[in-house]
Amino acid sequence: MIFSELREALADVVAIPVTPYRDGVPDITAFKMLLRRLVENNVTTITPNGNTSEFYALTAAERRQLIEASAEAVGDDAALLLGIGYDVETANADVRIAREMGIRMAMIHQPVHPHVSPAGWVDYHAQIAAASPDMAFVLYIRNEWVTAAMLVELADRCPNIIGIKYAVADPTQFARIRDLAGADRFVWIAGLAEPYALSYAAHGATGFTSGLVNVNPQLSLSLRDALRKGDYPLACSLLARISRFEEMRAEDRSANNVSVVKEALAQLGLCERSIRPPSHEVSESARIEIAGILAEWSSMHDLLPGSGLSQRARAEAAVTA
Repeated sequence: MIFSELREALADVVAIPVTPYRDGVPDITAFKMLLRRLVENNVTTITPNGNTSEFYALTAAERRQLIEASAEAVGDDAALLLGIGYDVETANADVRIAREMGIRMAMIHQPVHPHVSPAGWVDYHAQIAAASPDMAFVLYIRNEWVTAAMLVELADRCPNIIGIKYAVADPTQFARIRDLAGADRFVWIAGLAEPYALSYAAHGATGFTSGLVNVNPQLSLSLRDALRKGDYPLACSLLARISRFEEMRAEDRSANNVSVVKEALAQLGLCERSIRPPSHEVSESARIEIAGILAEWSSMHDLLPGSGLSQRARAEAAVTA
């Protein structure tokens, strides 16, 4: 792919897959199956080793396993945007593995450091991007103090930085940053998933990230299509349909952001619900509520083609009736 094609891939639903476990280690067979399910449901951009993948709970060897498995599972059927981070050399090491596997894009997680200066933030990203000029990079911005001037300096130093995954819960600030940094300089992605997709699209975002897409790909893609058409009433209706699921993920400072998704996938029989500390599995009451959500979605979307909901999901949904 050339960068123009990669930019197009980012202007879409950017799926963040979970990392399923079995007996305490990544279940590579289940992981590949989940990625193929996304591809077969017409999801075209996938970020292995993202936050929903439990990036910070994975070892270097496990991250490599998942990079290799992603490339093998997806092939040329979708664009892979690999999550990388930690220190500069660790990030570059993961990029080298990605390049060996034919992956052409990487998303740089926010720096993990208690003391970050603006100049140091710019240097951190520039050193990673400059080390692989043939790779395209996306910045993952979660801090409101990142300015448009910092983004412009980075783009001038490293033209292979092509996208911004903006994950600050402030649509007004997003609009200001996008305007000042250059609407066309980057692909602008709503980094707080479906709940912010509408407000950010109204301010110029052309893509959004999603963990929910692991569970209900049709719903996420329907939202994408509504936003592309500017059909905001339909987008609002779709957002209402997912609101409780996303509220559960966001509760207690997003404590169950990943575990809610894993619980839903477990009830569909697609992987185990196990998750690593510092995250934790959801409560039994949450499991019952998730079953009810799945039952409601299944009346409008084919969550498991040819099979419907799992027996557990149907049984638990009946408890809430």
